[in-house]
Amino acid sequence: MKIVTAAEFAKENQKREEQNGDLEFDRKVLSIINDVRLNGDAAIHTYTERFDGAKLENLIVTDDEFDEAYSLVSQSFIASLLKAKQRITDFHNEQKERSWFIRQEKGILLGQQVTPIEKVGIYVPGGKAAYPSTVLMNVIPAKIAGVGHIAISTPPQQDGKVNPYVLVAAKETGVDVVYKMGGAQAIAAMAYGTETIRKVMKITGPGNAYVARAKKWVFGDVAIDMIAGPSEICVLADETANPAYVAVDLLSQAEHDERAAAICVTTSELFAGQLVAEVEKRLSEMERKDVASRSINDFGRIVVVGSLTDALDVVNGIAPEHLQIMVENPMAQLPFIRNAGAIFIGPYSPEALGDYMAGPNHTLPTSGTAAFSSPLGVYDFLKRSSIIQYTEEALKDVADDIIVLAEAERLTGHAESIRLRKEEAE
Repeated sequence: MKIVTAAEFAKENQKREEQNGDLEFDRKVLSIINDVRLNGDAAIHTYTERFDGAKLENLIVTDDEFDEAYSLVSQSFIASLLKAKQRITDFHNEQKERSWFIRQEKGILLGQQVTPIEKVGIYVPGGKAAYPSTVLMNVIPAKIAGVGHIAISTPPQQDGKVNPYVLVAAKETGVDVVYKMGGAQAIAAMAYGTETIRKVMKITGPGNAYVARAKKWVFGDVAIDMIAGPSEICVLADETANPAYVAVDLLSQAEHDERAAAICVTTSELFAGQLVAEVEKRLSEMERKDVASRSINDFGRIVVVGSLTDALDVVNGIAPEHLQIMVENPMAQLPFIRNAGAIFIGPYSPEALGDYMAGPNHTLPTSGTAAFSSPLGVYDFLKRSSIIQYTEEALKDVADDIIVLAEAERLTGHAESIRLRKEEAE
């Protein structure tokens, strides 16, 4: 794992940003989207066979397949899943919003009506891996918001079946339908509909580069939660941090993806050296060491700075998806953190706790977007309508002002709609 200065780290990041554009990749994604729009189910079947190696009889998971899934998972898994479900539910219940109204003089009524989105599609990565936690983190806030129809799309395995852990999580959270499809084609199908796939109004959930890019291209025709990049973790550490703890936490993100970023920002050169040794030692023992090794070599960095103030500046500049604060008196640093998706405080709050059991959502802004974005929540599945009711007397009081403003913008039709009512009232 490479040790760098803050200046060297900033230079590396700037170079990566300059290399991010890929027009050929965009053309591939758009070609898939257009194919699905034109050819519907036939295109989905073609891409599923090509990319997932599965020849499907149907695109929808059947009741029998759900029953089979329960026979393939352990009771201990179900118990842990339900425990996580309850904790996630308890946290997200605190995010509920309500409609509100205020009454003013002369019969004016103003307010905001909060209503759920009617139909939502949730993408759950699959195929070689299983992410039942992604099901919980997306479906539970949607359910609490009151979404009427929740669909999951996930890539099938080569045998044409969906991972049983994902199916059990879907059933336990009350999903309406599970589709066997992945990649950009799944995003297109949910965005525009096919003979089998029902069009939704919003798409949430993480995925690979094809999924992320497809979400960007369908945005506007449907809503999306965010354009998620590779997973990332940043650990803020000083000489009091346990290098073994920091090492395993960095590696927990590195095992996700070859492009995942595992970064430590520290004020101690001695700690940086200890951390390098710990990472190398533990990396060799990992089941997914090939993936983690590439992540650590390409995107893993230890940034050594001169002071805690400098460290906080680097952290806020990264705006990490996950931030762990492992310094002396970590709570004292919280007010200085401006940009982070989720903040884990102290040595016994590792990022993996947030992935599964703590309760806050693990669908988080990546690639620096925590500077202007938030974790997924109940609020993402709600929309708000403004309520305006004036009486004749109340409108008459402001009529002249509206007419002046409308005419200043040369919108004479607007002015006339007010003037007519004013004249009739007089």
